[in-house]
Amino acid sequence: MYTRDDEPTIYGLIPEAEIKREKAPRHVSKFRDDAKGDYVKLKDDHKTMGQAKVPVRQPESFMKKHEKEPVLPDRRTFKYPDEERKRPPVPTTKEQPLMGLKTSKNFITNNAVQNITSVPRMPQKVYVDTRGGHKNLLEPSGLEPVYVHRKDYGETPKYLEKRKDEMKRAQEEYDAYIAEHFRRGAMRSLSGDERQAILQGLKTNWEEIHDQYQGLSVVTDTAPKKNRKERMEAEMKQLERDIETIERHNVIYI
Repeated sequence: MYTRDDEPTIYGLIPEAEIKREKAPRHVSKFRDDAKGDYVKLKDDHKTMGQAKVPVRQPESFMKKHEKEPVLPDRRTFKYPDEERKRPPVPTTKEQPLMGLKTSKNFITNNAVQNITSVPRMPQKVYVDTRGGHKNLLEPSGLEPVYVHRKDYGETPKYLEKRKDEMKRAQEEYDAYIAEHFRRGAMRSLSGDERQAILQGLKTNWEEIHDQYQGLSVVTDTAPKKNRKERMEAEMKQLERDIETIERHNVIYI
């Protein structure tokens, strides 16, 4: 033991008990046995370095000539897949062409007649968009009105006429169904006066509840105030839905 000035003292002669620290138990994985089994199972003999002792051939099975050469398939005539489209071969020097063939066609007259009777080709419509004369086709650009010159321009498309007929047929079936129920007395339609009276009554009820709602306290610090406010909001929403339903449908059946 030493003092502040690093000088030995008598207290340094007393032996001190050695404190042994206990080590924590070593962690052992629960997959240890599985890992050992996989390691042994996937391990192969002489997989990397080869066999420890190479087996020797028997005297009667000695290596013969060309034994290790690859075995090639049987020889057969090669044909191209498009051989049928192949042009005929070039004639050889021994083949003589047909000689003495002449024609009575007058190519000068034929070309003149063909040019006289041919229809001149119309020039393509183009437009220039730069100072250097860059040309573009006019028809696909959308600058020329092409659609308005079609034969069916302005006519109603066939799919719209078909849909219109289907809607008309559905309406006729619905009207027949309603008329049948009227005949049986199962339903009746509200008149205009009854519809307006119901609509006016709903609007009056909404205005009364709205006036009461406007008079509520801004601070809902108690349960009765909160419940009353929620109840009035629910009633106004229901009245608004009823008013919207009646205004949307001119004919109402009950």
